[in-house]
Amino acid sequence: MTSIRELHQQLIKKERSAVEITTEALDRINAVDAKVKSFLQVTADHALETAKKVDEKIAKNEEIGLLAGIPIGIKDNMCTTGIQTTCGSKILANFVPPYESTVTQKLKDAGAVMVGKTNLDEFAMGSSTENSGYQVTANPWDLSRVPGGSSGGSAAAVAASECVVALGSDTGGSIRQPASLCGVVGLKPTYGLVSRFGLVAYASSLDQIGPFARNVEDAAILLGAIAGYDAKDSTSINTPIPDYTQFLKPSLEGLTVGVIDETFGEGLDPVVAETVKKAIDHLKTLGAKVVNISCPRFRYGLPAYYIIAPSEASSNLARYDAVKYGIREDADTLIDMYTKTRATGFGNEVKRRIMIGTYTLSAGYYDAYYLKAQKVRTLIKQDFDAGFEQVDVLVCPTSPTTAFKAGEKTSDPLSMYLSDLMTIPVNLAGLPGMSIPCGFDEQNLPIGLQLIGNVLEEGKLFQVAYAYEQSTDWHNQRPPLQ
Repeated sequence: MTSIRELHQQLIKKERSAVEITTEALDRINAVDAKVKSFLQVTADHALETAKKVDEKIAKNEEIGLLAGIPIGIKDNMCTTGIQTTCGSKILANFVPPYESTVTQKLKDAGAVMVGKTNLDEFAMGSSTENSGYQVTANPWDLSRVPGGSSGGSAAAVAASECVVALGSDTGGSIRQPASLCGVVGLKPTYGLVSRFGLVAYASSLDQIGPFARNVEDAAILLGAIAGYDAKDSTSINTPIPDYTQFLKPSLEGLTVGVIDETFGEGLDPVVAETVKKAIDHLKTLGAKVVNISCPRFRYGLPAYYIIAPSEASSNLARYDAVKYGIREDADTLIDMYTKTRATGFGNEVKRRIMIGTYTLSAGYYDAYYLKAQKVRTLIKQDFDAGFEQVDVLVCPTSPTTAFKAGEKTSDPLSMYLSDLMTIPVNLAGLPGMSIPCGFDEQNLPIGLQLIGNVLEEGKLFQVAYAYEQSTDWHNQRPPLQ
């Protein structure tokens, strides 16, 4: 699988057909997904049908867009008409949405070929994709390790060349952290830039859909296709969407990059720290001015998030009542039916977060927890605002460690939550963040550099990411997956 632009050229020159490209992706999935387990379901018939339509357009010499005929994976928390959408949860085992999410509709309209729905931590709650109700996805670089989460299926599918690009969702790091652990590019856009209509809600004030890709240009193309105002989403920003590929320049002259001091402390793997510092030094050689920036409240992001996100989840997940859709356990009374169904359908992590959220929203605790967390959120945003008065882009590690072994942290939720230490504050502030590959540890596991931009300044992230990528070779490395 090559890049979107290369495949597009092959299609319009009629060197290859969309059906051939799609078949190649499906063959790759057949060859490796039994080991990787990226996909909850492969939509082969649907994919080939879409590819045939693209080929028919090309045969008639009709113009096609860049994404037409391109194989893509979709995280299984985005509604797809007539195709099961489970959110990685047993409670939605038989749910087939009667409507399409805005992002998947945009991709349909662009002629993109959905090859399947990817695995995730149940309802996007987790950092390792071990909380899925169906299967544990493996990291293509080392099958004994996790791919990160919650969008681990999408990240692993792109890393394993099972699709060219994929969509994930990011509530506290669920695109950037798996991108870092799997050695691919992952972008969480500005909150409200991409419509959440048809994205099954986890924490509505934090959730955002974004792209996974093997290179920065592919991420720019995919973001351009899904971004834009949507009247169906009350939090959607009505702003013109630029051609993000225009920001892909090889020089960083005139840009100031700020290194967040607070991210280089306790809990950071020394090899990750050293690799990220080397990447930051490399930005200087490309013309960027590098300065140190303090975000003193950065470390309070984690405790604030684990009050705000479960509170919103507690409210959002109340709709799974065994009445309207999903599984239903038989019982003598309505309350018993609710109780039995939710006990059977939800996994341990989802139950844990519902309980935390219900507690923090309960009478007598709301002010002490939820309200205080929202005040901390405002202070974190103010720290970022102060930083962006001095710099164009902020940088730090994406994840404190490389991929850990499957099962290593499942009995210690707090240790698992620390995986999102670097990414959570970006969601709380509604900012865009991107992870790009910047090296490997001694076990040949990928390390990610996180770039953070001000609101709606994705263009600067693409500029820095592209200049770094084009002057290094990390993005060309592939996992040793046979």
